[in-house]
Parts: sequence; C-alpha cells; structure tokens
Amino acid sequence: MKILVFGGTRFFGKKLVTRLLADGHDVTIATRGKTTDDFGDAVKRVKMNRESREALFCLAQEQWDVVYDNICFSPQDALYSIAAFRDKVGKYVYTSSLSVYRMRDRALVEADFDPFHYEIVTGSREDFDYGEGKRLAEAVFFQKANFPVVAVRFPIVLGEDDYTGRLEFHINHVQAGEEIGMPNEEAEMGFISSDEAADFLCWVGTKSDIMGPINAASDSVYRLSELMGLIEEAAGKTAIVEEITEDNDDSPFGVEKTYYLDNAKAREAGFEFQDLHKWLPKLVESVIMKKK
Repeated sequence: MKILVFGGTRFFGKKLVTRLLADGHDVTIATRGKTTDDFGDAVKRVKMNRESREALFCLAQEQWDVVYDNICFSPQDALYSIAAFRDKVGKYVYTSSLSVYRMRDRALVEADFDPFHYEIVTGSREDFDYGEGKRLAEAVFFQKANFPVVAVRFPIVLGEDDYTGRLEFHINHVQAGEEIGMPNEEAEMGFISSDEAADFLCWVGTKSDIMGPINAASDSVYRLSELMGLIEEAAGKTAIVEEITEDNDDSPFGVEKTYYLDNAKAREAGFEFQDLHKWLPKLVESVIMKKK
C-alpha cells in the first residue's frame, strides 16, 4: 500500500511507521522536519506545515491508499484535508481522543459522542480547547468527507518514549517528596501503551474494514490510588497526594470522576488488547530504573 503519515517521527507515530515498513508498505512521512528519524532511505519525507492548505494540496497530487493523520487538532485542519484529498485516498485514519467525551463516571462507548450530528463551528487550533478541537474535527470528517474515515479515540498514551513526561511527572514528584494534586484518588482511568497504539493504528488502517469512531484502550483500568501505590512500591518512597496544590503540582491524571473507554467494539472486530495490569507495572519499573 502507498501510505502517507502526518506525524511519524516520534512517540506512537514513529512506531506506526516502523510497523508499516515491516509490513512492506510504501511510506511517506509529512512533518515540520524538526525531529530527526532513523528510517534512512526506507521512507520518503515531506517537510510541511500541517495547517497549510497549499501544502496539503501539493501532497494530494498523488493517490494514497491510506492517510494517517496524527496531528489534526481543529475543524479548519480537517476541512483542508477534505478539500485536498477528495477522491485521492482509500481510507483516512484520524487520531482522535478520549477528550471528545464530556461524560464521566462510567465506561464510555462510541455512541456517547455523535460526530455525525454535532454542530460544526469553523476555526483554527487556537480557537478551541483540545477536546472541542477534536470533536469538531471529527464532525467535519464524518459530515463532509467523500472518502472513508475512521476516527481512533485513544486515552492517555504512555511509553518510555512519551515526550510529554506525564508518567515521569508522578515518579519525579514521588522521588523528590513533592506534593501531587489529585482531586479524586478513587477515580478510575484507562491507558494504552505507545506500542499498542501503533499496533492498533496499523491494524485499523491496513488490516481492518472498520469505519467511523472506534475506541482503542488497553483492557482493565487503574484507580488513581492504585497507580500511585504502584509508583510508591517501585520507587521505594511514599507519595504525598493532596486534593488541592499549586498548579505546577497538579497531576496530568487528576480527574474528578472516573474517565475511561469501553473497547468492546474494537475487540469484537478482532483486535486483541493487552491487559493494563501487565504492561504498566513494567513501564513504571523501567522508567525508574533509567533514573538511577
């Protein structure tokens, strides 16, 4: 397959490219060119601004079997893609987010956010918060695209290659004896590893006929208190968790209510997810060992 990947030089995007190459696909990476990669001549590269309409139309001079879009954050970005890739792509895989769901306190299913009837408001990334930008981008793709679209809704993605440092935040604070702000330690959260996210994207784009919104998350969840206990055990120190702290001590996982995805639709379609309780403890131990 001839495949275009927006954002394929770091985190799960880079791992996706590795899997696509291993499967023998013809891969082009489109990024701003600020992050180097080690793919060598195995991939083609295009340096571009994802928010540029002109740059997208240049890419759409070619026909693509699959386009992976990991860096679309606004309805305007989505509209540009729809205009550029009209009749030029076999399947468009849009990386969306748990953040499209406003509901809390239970496992969230795809029907809990309906992009097919969500009112579209146009604007760029700066005009919306992250969740609303993702909602509106989904709405644009599903209501206006003339090509097949699948929107993969990920929870927080974790891995040793996580440039956001969200897991490291908690480990660093525990090791330093610093407060961590969490409004509700009994809230449950789900996650997915960067390896599993890449596996899922590869599968949904090249090996599955799934279309529409789809949740992708590891099996099982953690109560935040359990997660902190896991970090305490691995670090050998006690966490100081408070409901209210300074802003810079607020946990990136600090939700007020349970917030996780139901992955039944993807499982029923044939994807086998890992159990969160098997890979997350190993990740915590690995991150801590690298700090010693």
